[in-house]
Amino acid sequence: MPPLRTALLQSSGRPGSVAGNLKVLDEAAGRAAAAGAGLLVCPEMYLTGYAIGDDIGRLAEPADGAGAQSVAEIAARHGIAVMYGYPERDVERSEVGVPPAEGWGRIFNSAQLIGPDGDRLANYRKTHLFGCFEQQWFTPGEQPVVQAELGGIRIGMLICYDVEFPENVRAHALAGTDLLLVPTAQMHPFQFVAESVVPVRAFESQMYIAYVNRTGPEGEFEFVGLSCLASPDGATRARAGRGEELVIGEVDPGLLSASREANPYLRDRRPGLYASLI
Repeated sequence: MPPLRTALLQSSGRPGSVAGNLKVLDEAAGRAAAAGAGLLVCPEMYLTGYAIGDDIGRLAEPADGAGAQSVAEIAARHGIAVMYGYPERDVERSEVGVPPAEGWGRIFNSAQLIGPDGDRLANYRKTHLFGCFEQQWFTPGEQPVVQAELGGIRIGMLICYDVEFPENVRAHALAGTDLLLVPTAQMHPFQFVAESVVPVRAFESQMYIAYVNRTGPEGEFEFVGLSCLASPDGATRARAGRGEELVIGEVDPGLLSASREANPYLRDRRPGLYASLI
């Protein structure tokens, strides 16, 4: 099985402007596809921006909304799979047109994977919400493991804070995830997560992790960049700096298989001892 060349779009796009963010995405997808990438991963809440206050309610949309359709057109035009973050409105339990003062209904901090043919492959709702800002606006998701197949590689999905809980990543390992996609909005002073935690997670659970961050100031936050593609041998195969950047690395099934054969963590587990964890 050939490697899956994976592009990481480190960008905050144009906060508050879906059209502006789609334009940046279109350009990045073209560059990534031209470089041979089969997958492009965007940051958390990429479609709308992260620190956009009341606009979260106004810009939230269902998983099959206009934004999803536009991303699908971009993916199909360039022949590349795209994962992007966005605020997802629960159409089954939200009232369209309700003003902010009366509430917007349930909104999830979500990420969606679109295939290279434009098909929607998977949608994930963030399960662990970080800080007062997210807890004010979002409802936590309840499905911890969401997966899809892409080029023979099993793709898993988490969002930002989720990856800081080892239980989440281990659940993906036990479910057979090969490449874990983690769109993020990692802010100062927590850059050690990108620098140290993510490569450790990849090693201890024997998978690739694509951790893709926003960058620069946005509202009250300062995003630190440092997006990376970490591999199961604990190495960092691609690393961005602090600014806007498109970086590319390879997810190699051969390396993954060899690393899993050499590393006994998953084989040596003793689940019967861990009951106290739950």
